[in-house]
Amino acid sequence: MRAVCGLVLCGVAFASPQKPDFAHDIAPIIYQHCASCHRPGEAGPFSLLTYDDVKRRAPQIAAVTRSRFMPPWLPEPGHGDFQDANRLTDAQISLISEWVNQGASEGPPGDTPKPPAFTAGWQLGPPDLIVEAQKAFALSPSGTDVYWNFIFPLPLKTARFLRAVEVRPGDKRIVHHSNVIVDRSRWARALETVPGAGFSGMELTNRRSVFDPDDGHFLFWRPGGAPYVEPDGLALRLAPGDELVLNTHLRPSGKPESVRPSIGLYFTDKPQTKYPMLVQLEHDGALSIPPGNGDFLVSDDFKMPMDADILAVYPHAHYLGRLLEAYATLPDGTRRWLIRIPQWDQSWQNVYRYREPVFLPRGSVVSMRYHFDNSAANLRNPNHPPKLVGAGNKATDEMGHLWLQVLPRGTGDKRLELDEALMRHRLEKYPDDFRAHMILGALLLARANAGAAVAMAEDAVRIEPGQAEARNLLGSAYNGVGRVPEAVEQFRRAVMLRPDLVNARFNLANALVKAGRLDEAIEQYQQVLRAYPNDALAKDRLAQAMASRAKRNK
Repeated sequence: MRAVCGLVLCGVAFASPQKPDFAHDIAPIIYQHCASCHRPGEAGPFSLLTYDDVKRRAPQIAAVTRSRFMPPWLPEPGHGDFQDANRLTDAQISLISEWVNQGASEGPPGDTPKPPAFTAGWQLGPPDLIVEAQKAFALSPSGTDVYWNFIFPLPLKTARFLRAVEVRPGDKRIVHHSNVIVDRSRWARALETVPGAGFSGMELTNRRSVFDPDDGHFLFWRPGGAPYVEPDGLALRLAPGDELVLNTHLRPSGKPESVRPSIGLYFTDKPQTKYPMLVQLEHDGALSIPPGNGDFLVSDDFKMPMDADILAVYPHAHYLGRLLEAYATLPDGTRRWLIRIPQWDQSWQNVYRYREPVFLPRGSVVSMRYHFDNSAANLRNPNHPPKLVGAGNKATDEMGHLWLQVLPRGTGDKRLELDEALMRHRLEKYPDDFRAHMILGALLLARANAGAAVAMAEDAVRIEPGQAEARNLLGSAYNGVGRVPEAVEQFRRAVMLRPDLVNARFNLANALVKAGRLDEAIEQYQQVLRAYPNDALAKDRLAQAMASRAKRNK
């Protein structure tokens, strides 16, 4: 409110209250907190850039701000200090209501500040590289939410360091949010039924090499959000052959829509020197929410194996999520809040970046406590009457995930150490988790602990006997402990399951040499070289095997 002149009555000075107006009181609030979405071309259903725009919606604005439905900011104050917090103060909310109740006056038009200037086109300027989805996706006019994944080949001839991405998803009224995933092994291509058309799926598993565990970046887009520019040293490395997958949440609009997104990439010459990792807490295996249960708890706890900084947090649940909490208990017993959302609404999910990194010393326990409401009182419950809801990949299923961007302290890349702790924790929850056994087996083998790797690899083969990669791992573990005949058998099975798994064929050739079966080894080396004619190591091993055979046959 503005300062006003006093009136004197019976010798006593009183302040003359002046009604709030748009020009001085309301426009600054609307322009700061609402205009980024409520403007032409953005996701807001109407514009709020002029007095007439705001006056027309004044009672609605007062109602949605009073209920804190708008602006959509979910975290509770005092439970994490986040960048770009878009939350009105109690005084601002009261001021809006007062303005509406007193007639929503404009005030002097000449005093109204200019609406904020928004960058037209790409918000960070022209990208260094623009890639577009190969084919558009046809979104039906009605039905449930759709999760569609677009694949973007990258025409890179050399490795580049990515400092920012900007997503242009198409019509922002129908694209709720999206995540960019780096695919380094072309796993996404195998999920397409029509080349270039993309594929469906909400929750994706990024099938990466064991020794390339995670990119450690939230490449997230939502309407009204600004592209995030990575600080120096945290740029993401992209290599020739890498592809991007845009995991997109779409909502039918009532008419047929065509969605064909594009992505702008911004590079830097400053290489990556810091190696964050995305750490997930979850316990979807415990998600079986009975109908009528208004407070179903799902929890997970992970002990940090090293000193680390938490840079950002991304909580996720579906329609039954109500209270979402995450905190760390330090070794001295102190609780440090990471985030608390008392009224979860998946429509406004977001990645929350801390103003300052949250330091967690080694031994800190990160805890996830998610409460779900499967009662009829939950207005967002998609089932009427409520029914049993479990974990799944549909919008009407449930999820309880907490993603943290963790940057280990110290020099070098410590992601493998962190990944090992995560996989051991996962096996505590899911003893028959195939991927965890595979990762731990490979890590143990790389540390020359073949004996321990054997047990992990045997469990992986028991769980999924038809997986060639598991047979290859078990063969390598057997070979490491001198069980060569058994190693040969496992490598043979791997090659039978997947003749294109050249690594298993190369391992088979090496084991055959060790077993003295040179003719068979030479044949396998030759097949490796048919696939990779310029492989220097395979050429050298073939030459050695042929020389050994010639010497033996003299």
